[in-house]
Amino acid sequence: MIYLDGPQNAYYVYIILCEDGSYYIGLTNDLVKRFKEHQTGVYATCYTFRKRPLQLQYYEMIPFLQDAIQREKQLKGWTKAKKKALVDRNLHKLQLLAECQNFTHHKYKDSH
Repeated sequence: MIYLDGPQNAYYVYIILCEDGSYYIGLTNDLVKRFKEHQTGVYATCYTFRKRPLQLQYYEMIPFLQDAIQREKQLKGWTKAKKKALVDRNLHKLQLLAECQNFTHHKYKDSH
């Protein structure tokens, strides 16, 4: 089977820890080159430009561009605590942070 957006290319969704403690989420097809661009400040309008030095904390290789775009959007929507749990590879904490904590949620129905 042939895919038009096939796995011949690799895309990387990555998390950078900035000097101010914030996280930057990005997407690229050349992780080494893109991280060097962040480190050297090639783009003055980039979020990381004034937040150097930087540390590449995490990345995922995703074979399909649409999947990589969706994953980047998902991670950008996460709280800082969830991003840190992912970076730390603390899957238990990540699961707990992903659960609904609203006491009106159906899982608390019988606890009233």
